[in-house]
Amino acid sequence: MNRELEYMFLKCARVWIPDVEEVWKSAELTKDYKSGDVSLQLMLEDGKNIEHKLDPKTKNLPYLRNPDILVGENDLTALSYLHEPAVLHNLKVRFIDSKLIYTYCGIVLVAINPYETLPIYGTDIINAYSGQNMGDMDPHIFAVAEEAYKQMARDERNQSIIVSGESGAGKTVSAKYAMRYFATVSGSASEANVEEKVLASNPIMEAIGNAKTTRNDNSSRFGKYIEIGFDNRYRIIGANMRTYLLEKSRVVFQADEERNYHIFYQLCASAHLPEFKALKLSSANDFLYTRQGRSPVIDGVDDTKELCTTRNAFSLLGINESYQMGLFQVLAAILHLGNVEIKDRDADSSVIPPNNRHLMAFCELVGVTYQDMSQWLCHRKLKTATETYIKPLPRLQATNARDALSKHIYAKLFNWIVEHVNKALVTNVKQHSFIGVLDIYGFETFEINSFEQFCINYANEKLQQQFNMHVFKLEQEEYMKEQIPWTLIDFYDNQPCINLIEAKMGILDLLDEECRMPKGSDDSWAQKLYNTHLKTCSLFEKPRMSNRAFIIQHFADKVEYQCDGFLEKNKDTVNEEQINVMKASKFDLLVELFQDEEKATSPTGQVQGTGGRTRLSIKPDKSRDTSSKEHKKTVGCQFRNSLQKLMDTLNATTPHYVRCIKPNDFKLAFSFDPKRAVQQLRACGVLETIRISAAGFPSRWTYQEFFSRYRVLMKQKDVLADKKLTCKNVLEKLVQDQDKYQFGKTKIFFRAGQVAYLEKLRADKLRAACIRIQKTIRCWLARKKYLRKRSAAITIQRFTRGYQARCLAKFLRRTQAATIIQKYQRMYVERKRYKQKQAAALAMQTILRAYMARQKYQALLREHKAVIIQKHIRGWLARCWYKRCLEAIVYLQCCIRRMRAKRELKKLKIEARSVEHFKKLNKGMENKIMQLQRKIDEQSKENRLVNERLVGLESSYTVESERMRGELNRLRGVEEDAKNKANQVSSLLEELERLKKELSATQQEKKTIEDWAQSYRDEMEKMVAELKHQNGLLKKEKDDLNRLIQEQSQQMTEKMTRAIAEETQQLETDLNEERSRYQNLLSEHLRLEEKYDDLKEEMALSSNVSKPGHRRTDSTHSSNESEYTYNSEYAELEDGTRGREDVTRGIDTSLTLKLQKRVTELEQDKQLLRNELENREEQLQRASAMARGAELEYESLKRQELESENKKLKHDLEEMRKSLLGNAATGAGAPGSPAYKVLLEQLNASCEELEVRKEEVLILRSQLVSQKEAMHHKDEKETMTEPSVYKDDVSKLKDDEVKQAYVGLKDTNRLLEHQLQTQRRTYDNEVESLRSELQNVKEENNRQQQLLAQNLQLPPEARIEASLQHEITRLTNENLDLMEQLEKQDRTIRKLKKQLKVYSKRIGEMGAGQTEGQTSPGQMVDEPIHPVNIPRREKDFQGMLEYKKEDEMKLVKNLILELKPRGVAVNLIPGLPAYILFMCLRHADYVNDDQKVRTLLTSTINSIKKILKKRGDDFETVSFWLANTCRFLHCLKQYSGDEQFMKHNTSRQNEHCLSNFDLAEYRQVISDLAIQIYQQLIKCMENILQPMIVSGMLEHETIQGVSGVKPTGLRKRTSSIADEGTYTLDSILRQLSAFHSTMCQHGTDPELIKQVVKQQFYIIGAVTLNNLLLRKDMCSWSKGMQIRYNVSQLEEWLRDKGLMTCGAKETLEPLIQAAQLLQVKKKTDEDAEAICSMCHALTTSQIVKVLNLYTPVNEFEERVSVAFIRTIQTRLRDRCESPQLLMDTKMIYPVTFPFNPSCLALETIQIPSSLNLAFLTRV
Repeated sequence: MNRELEYMFLKCARVWIPDVEEVWKSAELTKDYKSGDVSLQLMLEDGKNIEHKLDPKTKNLPYLRNPDILVGENDLTALSYLHEPAVLHNLKVRFIDSKLIYTYCGIVLVAINPYETLPIYGTDIINAYSGQNMGDMDPHIFAVAEEAYKQMARDERNQSIIVSGESGAGKTVSAKYAMRYFATVSGSASEANVEEKVLASNPIMEAIGNAKTTRNDNSSRFGKYIEIGFDNRYRIIGANMRTYLLEKSRVVFQADEERNYHIFYQLCASAHLPEFKALKLSSANDFLYTRQGRSPVIDGVDDTKELCTTRNAFSLLGINESYQMGLFQVLAAILHLGNVEIKDRDADSSVIPPNNRHLMAFCELVGVTYQDMSQWLCHRKLKTATETYIKPLPRLQATNARDALSKHIYAKLFNWIVEHVNKALVTNVKQHSFIGVLDIYGFETFEINSFEQFCINYANEKLQQQFNMHVFKLEQEEYMKEQIPWTLIDFYDNQPCINLIEAKMGILDLLDEECRMPKGSDDSWAQKLYNTHLKTCSLFEKPRMSNRAFIIQHFADKVEYQCDGFLEKNKDTVNEEQINVMKASKFDLLVELFQDEEKATSPTGQVQGTGGRTRLSIKPDKSRDTSSKEHKKTVGCQFRNSLQKLMDTLNATTPHYVRCIKPNDFKLAFSFDPKRAVQQLRACGVLETIRISAAGFPSRWTYQEFFSRYRVLMKQKDVLADKKLTCKNVLEKLVQDQDKYQFGKTKIFFRAGQVAYLEKLRADKLRAACIRIQKTIRCWLARKKYLRKRSAAITIQRFTRGYQARCLAKFLRRTQAATIIQKYQRMYVERKRYKQKQAAALAMQTILRAYMARQKYQALLREHKAVIIQKHIRGWLARCWYKRCLEAIVYLQCCIRRMRAKRELKKLKIEARSVEHFKKLNKGMENKIMQLQRKIDEQSKENRLVNERLVGLESSYTVESERMRGELNRLRGVEEDAKNKANQVSSLLEELERLKKELSATQQEKKTIEDWAQSYRDEMEKMVAELKHQNGLLKKEKDDLNRLIQEQSQQMTEKMTRAIAEETQQLETDLNEERSRYQNLLSEHLRLEEKYDDLKEEMALSSNVSKPGHRRTDSTHSSNESEYTYNSEYAELEDGTRGREDVTRGIDTSLTLKLQKRVTELEQDKQLLRNELENREEQLQRASAMARGAELEYESLKRQELESENKKLKHDLEEMRKSLLGNAATGAGAPGSPAYKVLLEQLNASCEELEVRKEEVLILRSQLVSQKEAMHHKDEKETMTEPSVYKDDVSKLKDDEVKQAYVGLKDTNRLLEHQLQTQRRTYDNEVESLRSELQNVKEENNRQQQLLAQNLQLPPEARIEASLQHEITRLTNENLDLMEQLEKQDRTIRKLKKQLKVYSKRIGEMGAGQTEGQTSPGQMVDEPIHPVNIPRREKDFQGMLEYKKEDEMKLVKNLILELKPRGVAVNLIPGLPAYILFMCLRHADYVNDDQKVRTLLTSTINSIKKILKKRGDDFETVSFWLANTCRFLHCLKQYSGDEQFMKHNTSRQNEHCLSNFDLAEYRQVISDLAIQIYQQLIKCMENILQPMIVSGMLEHETIQGVSGVKPTGLRKRTSSIADEGTYTLDSILRQLSAFHSTMCQHGTDPELIKQVVKQQFYIIGAVTLNNLLLRKDMCSWSKGMQIRYNVSQLEEWLRDKGLMTCGAKETLEPLIQAAQLLQVKKKTDEDAEAICSMCHALTTSQIVKVLNLYTPVNEFEERVSVAFIRTIQTRLRDRCESPQLLMDTKMIYPVTFPFNPSCLALETIQIPSSLNLAFLTRV
């Protein structure tokens, strides 16, 4: 053991360690564990290193983690290590990563609430789980329901499904889906009676029994057990509901953040409605009973809408509006009663204030008096032995009494509703068995736990004990079945806890005893508990800080209960006087609630079978004393009895367990809280199941599975022929401790952890083998790489050295050549440099000398000019100096004068400041002013004189300056003239030089012009050549354009063809959908028809039993009914029986004789009417012949006209061609040109022709209208004259004669009307054809105009080309139209000739018949046996068989009902019965006997239906009659006379066509019959293939050793596994071959065989894929390889049978892509893209499901990451597809019956004597 532990706890081993937040944390060993170590070195998943201390006492090592390949298992017991962290981790991985909410834990289904709607509850999922063994498919609630249903049907034992869990864990939903499954698989889903009613009760029960708690917004506050009843055919017939422990205290009290029952808030929210005005309600915050929790509103819930839902549910269950309003009245009264205020009168009494409005409202609503109610709310009546007196109540007791009454009324109402729900679900059919669904509360523990939690946990203790015992029993059965020594397993037994509660002197017993005490209290009861159990029971404890509480150690956890309120809730007493007041109410519903109060079993007034908190079946005695004793039973006692009854019911059934888990408290979708999950797993017993399993041998493998998995651990010498002995030998070597495993009869049992140990050994062995393989392969690859590199290096060296040698030689040659080149190059450079220097020196000397000369000249010239400039400058400087001196002198004078003036001014200022001076100055001021005035006048005169003098001087100066300027200009002019004359000579010289230059330039220009002319000539020649080349290119481009146009036209044609093909494909799809819809209707019709037949048989049997004797029916009934319309059968269902009984009673002998006489007379009248009908037919034929002659004449005229028009068009075309060829120059197509004129003339001619055509059409139209009116008037006359004739004839007949004559005339009239309508349709078709012709002419004209406009816009050559092309196309089309018309007329002539032959033959036969009619009856009898005629008929055999009317039933019996298909198929020709029936039908047609034709066809169809109903499950029978029905249908078509079916006939076969009757309607009936037979064949085939598909395609290993068996260890229920043979792929192929050979032997049409095979392959693919999507163990890489191999084998079978083109392979495409999806890489984005493009036949949900289910078989494989799946979902988000997960396995492709004519001649068919058909005569 230590060695094994040390081997498992090595470095890198993974373990679980406790954690506060996550409960358990994963860690990895960083150091090997050795015995004696006190700690482990661990590394957490986040990389943190820690040291884990071991317990010094126990030295227990941490839990080991399971291998990755075991994580995510369907069954928790399949885990190798069975402990709490493994269970929690497995559930978390399945829930979070794989989105799987169901997991098995042995026999328990663990369901985690996803808080999200999942598409896993559809009908397709139900069908997939139906009939499957539990464990074969993935865990599901449907698997549990199927297991219960199957065991009920097989074991004849009632079943129970126990659904438990916390509030909000999904118990109700799970129970609902289980009931839906039962309703579907038992055949009652379509009728939807019981399930819908049960589900309709949910809104009612939720409204009155559910409330908001701190953990759940819709918590069920009661338990219920629904029994679903089944009849002896295991179909649902009814249901019954039992309720347990309604939490009545919630009516009067709610904790914080909680609500009362929903119904109260729904009523308050709807108080504004008119019908609720009388209830006097208001907001929920206004009532005490609804406002205590301070949370009156639930987010996202509309209470008004919820009340509407509740009312609709009431109506559906039969509770009418008056009862509903009564219920709401009672509920409103409870709310008003809670608001009644009771006040203290004194210390021992209380009083209600007068006119309390709430009490008045209560009394008004319940119909009681105010005085009585107010009296007994505050008082109570006490009875003693001698007297009775009334005692007042204190306010607290009065309030408690008020609340008790409210609870009592609500409990009564609750029981009444449950009782009426049960009445709605009850049935009169005898119940054979039942399945019970228990939806009950789970283990509860709150901060404050009271009496309700105590009862709930007590119930869970009982259920847990039953669960433990059942699990223990199953384990024992498994061990005994496998013949393993049984040793007792120690498991937790909670019987001590149950004894603590219910045993004598237990908690309930002490509680009841305390309730019986006069002054009993909660405190005294608590003390009794302490004294009784504190020292005697280890499960009972007392809290340290409280004397009013106690603690019980339950199986799940310790719970502390508060004693407050226990006694009051257990007593549940109600004042008897208050009950009497309620009984005296005027309100009928309230009286009905309390009418059984005397029969009550508890103070809560529970009726029999139901209860406020419980339901009991105790029948009370009639005596008053016994009733009063029963009345005193406490709630605890009642609940104990009710719980015991429930346990008895469960023990009498086979239980199935569903444990619902609430993953988080915040209702987040797919969010997992480990703490909450562990709490619930401990509370619901899942971990206890794990512990029981781990205590024994939890892992169980078959010998074959063990051998396949661990073959790698065996040596070759260990492998023996006996697999069992091999496994034993190997295990003894691998596991030394023999207590770790046991060998059973068929399985090997392992202790916990042994599978992981074996897996580690296997993994190590595989890892060592992998390392060895890798080492060898890497060595081989490295050596191969080295040799390849060495060879490459040698080759490179060889080529490199040769290259280097060649480079060296080349370098030497180049060096020598370069030396020579350098010598000559340097010599040349030096010489060139010398010459350049010499030339440069000479040039420099020349330039320098010229430069010096010019410099000297310039210097002389500058000196001369400088002298002149100096002269002038010096003069100018002298003048400037003079002016400056003069200005300076004047300036000095001014300065001096200014200085003197300033001095003078200064003096004057000084003087002016003195007063004396001012006075002096004032004295002589006037004189001075006058003096100054005179001075001013004088100065002004002087100024004028000076100005005049200055003006004179200026004028003289101006004149003198003008004169001097003129003189200067004259002198300058003279100087200029001299200069000009001096320059004139030089200009003349320059002119002469210029003229010389111009002359030379002119000569040069002349030469240039001559050169330009020559070059221009060359360029022109070149341009002409280029133009010619360009012209050729344009022609080529023109050809290319023409070719492009042709290609475009071809592309357009192809595009149109593709569009037509797509449209055709769409039309075919629509046709297939319509055909499928029609065939589904046919199958539904067949089902209803069979049901109708069954009902008729039952009615016949019942009538035969009740009234023995033979019943006669009307003889005309079968002859007059139309068998191809089946709707008459449904009319018979309603009134047929009554009518037949009346007719039978009314018939007597005289009436029979009279009717026989009238029959003969009516036959004569019928013959007369037939002759008249034939005469009318002849008249109509003559009229039609005349019409056809006129039509032929018209067609010939039209043909001649078209031919002349064709000639005219050819002539016009020739003229156009000539004019265009004669004028091909530029402008030929312009307006006014001949070509344009010709086109214009043709356009005008076509317009005129169009007008003529229009007039002709109008004339023909008017003629047709007139003819139609004439025919209409003629018909009216006929229809108006005929009734008068009928009336005259009818007046001559009696009543019965009138009926028969009227029927015959009615048939004749109907036939004539049909012929008239045919003629009308013919005329309408002709008018429509003329209209279409007119429309075509219009379109042709428009097209001509468009083409003409287009042609005018084209270049001339293209215009000519387009015109010719258009004309040729038009003429070709016209010629084709003429040829089609000729062919049509030829066909018409041939058809008329054929009809003429038929009519002439018919006339001859009628003449012969008339001749025979003139003979005597004796001659008619003797003629058929004339000896001369017999050899002639045998010699000229016509392929007909004659039979007598009375032999018809014998024919049908021998040929259909008693025929053995196998003998006929092997020994006779295929389709022989069809040929015989058709030959008989031909004879009936030949003799023109419509009655015989009808009865033969009717008998044939009914007989085929009868034999199929009798032997419909026999494939050979169904296939045989499908082939014969199709052959009969083909014969009816082949010999019908229709041209479309006569193409492949020989001339002899054409002579055998039917001549008198058109059986088109019967062909449709027979086609429908063939469709029904085909659907029956598919169902029969599906029933045979269905058990083989999963085993052969998925489970069987076709390629041995590829898929290693994964260590599942799944323990299926023993009772679920049927003893069936294992099917393989070869079984499927053999069965397919058998189907194919059988159909071929029966002569089934090849096209029909292809459709059957396609349907077979669809069923195989759909069933396989559906099972793959629902089985996690099948989604692996190796299984994908197996599936692909199996599919290839199926394809090979198709190839061998020549059926590859039937479309069967395409039906397997989804399965092929699913197998590929299992094998491709699933890591990167590129892989995701590849998957999205590859899996086009799979839906997004299917792809995601496969990826979620993908499970590695070996640890070397990797799981698909959640991120990769999210990537796939993101990429596939835009797909438009159905969200359905599974394929529809019931889908049947629409079938068609392509016409397949027979080459067999009817006259050559021989009838074998084995058929017993000697009464048939060959004709």
